[in-house]
Amino acid sequence: MKADVQQLSWSKPRILSAVSRACWVIFLLSLPVTSFPFFPGSFGGSTLVRPLATYPLLVLMGLVILPRFLTRPLPRTLLSFLPFVLVAVATTLLASLRSIEGLQGVSVTERMVRALATLGLGGSIYLAITLWPESREDLRFSLRWLYAGFAIALFWGTLQTVYIVHFNSDWFELMSTAQRFISTRRLFTNRVSGLTYEPNWFADQIALILLPWLLAAVLSGSSVFRWRWRFFTLEGLLLGWSIVLLPFTFSRAGLLILFVLVVFAVLFFRGPGRRAAGIPQDGAILFLRRLVEVLAILAVLAGGIYFAGTRNVFFARIWDFFQHRPTQGYIHYLGEYFEYLGFGARFAYWGTAYQVYEDYPLLGVGLGNYAFYFEDKLPDRPLATVPEVLRLIVPEEGRNRLITAKNLYLRLLAETGLIGTASFLAFVVAILGCAVYLWFSPGREARFWGIGSLLGMLAFSLAAFSFDSFAVPNMWVVFGFITAAARLWRKFPAVQ
Repeated sequence: MKADVQQLSWSKPRILSAVSRACWVIFLLSLPVTSFPFFPGSFGGSTLVRPLATYPLLVLMGLVILPRFLTRPLPRTLLSFLPFVLVAVATTLLASLRSIEGLQGVSVTERMVRALATLGLGGSIYLAITLWPESREDLRFSLRWLYAGFAIALFWGTLQTVYIVHFNSDWFELMSTAQRFISTRRLFTNRVSGLTYEPNWFADQIALILLPWLLAAVLSGSSVFRWRWRFFTLEGLLLGWSIVLLPFTFSRAGLLILFVLVVFAVLFFRGPGRRAAGIPQDGAILFLRRLVEVLAILAVLAGGIYFAGTRNVFFARIWDFFQHRPTQGYIHYLGEYFEYLGFGARFAYWGTAYQVYEDYPLLGVGLGNYAFYFEDKLPDRPLATVPEVLRLIVPEEGRNRLITAKNLYLRLLAETGLIGTASFLAFVVAILGCAVYLWFSPGREARFWGIGSLLGMLAFSLAAFSFDSFAVPNMWVVFGFITAAARLWRKFPAVQ
């Protein structure tokens, strides 16, 4: 009898560990799917953002994360996130006391619950990625499966480029039919969407989640895989694959992040190389050498983007404008250029968010409530020039969708005010502190995590100008890996 009890007590942790590991792998593999169509209506089935990773995340939270959360000391960075959560909840509850009318069949209460649920989902993703790894091997294990999940997404995106380079209606219909089991939206005939709702989301995934770690691996010469052939690693192959595929999303924000990351990575994070290691070099010469390398890389990227742009007339406006518009003063010329690129709607969203913030500067209007103030606070301008905004204000039947700020910084200002924005930025600064700590930690692996963390924070700071949802996993994945790596380096400082 005693032996049976010992066997049971021994096997139970083993079973839980196996379940936890399996759910963790499924969670990482499913991260690229962000608008899974098979969600119950009461479980976010009416929203655009429906991460497939929510299902394994629920199991992880119940079996692993919450028990650790309640029984072990929390990372200080995680503690810095709690004030923002409290402020966001408080401002939202206070805003519910105002007499705000519903919009497009959505009540204020429903919007409030949904907004807080998205924050809870994002926070849970961050919590899971922060607390699940218990060793550096767990970190490497996690990164390997993250790469595997996005390799599937890259492969699916590559299949979509076939009908972009040479359109074939049969192939497009086959891919679009299969996409219905992955996403709530049909594919675009001229853009790559990967496993996401739309091409911009796919571009954000590549730019924010993949590129920082892949660039860091190539620059630091490290790899989480055992396979290596001379200078070639799986990270290098994934990096090349990502860079080639990204232009076919025709996402201007994604390509801007790509250019900025490449410039910063080569100028500031690339080592001297094997031949020059240990040989003193003049700083100015080294910088000029790096500058030449950057220009060469950017020239290659620009050529690839130009080739992809020949398959998308709207994207080609980036350079077509200069052939058809005479210079009429710098400010007027620049404004007309951004209007020509289709930024008019974004300027309307951003201007309205800032107007809402000016009217409610301290606490904002509560999470999710920006949409209810949009029409009243919209800047005075002809809506005929921005049909996207006009369609949202006067939607067609069956196509109702509440407006968002499409800018995380301005959304925070409008919906949580100065207090909420300051608390969120304090959390971001804490994450940045973790990145700097990893950068200054000794060892090649620490250098890899330091470079990836700093590039990840740079990518986030740029991407936040074009997204505003707490439910999209991208930023939480980056924040989680940075926090987890810093926590483990502090816990095991002697391990090199």
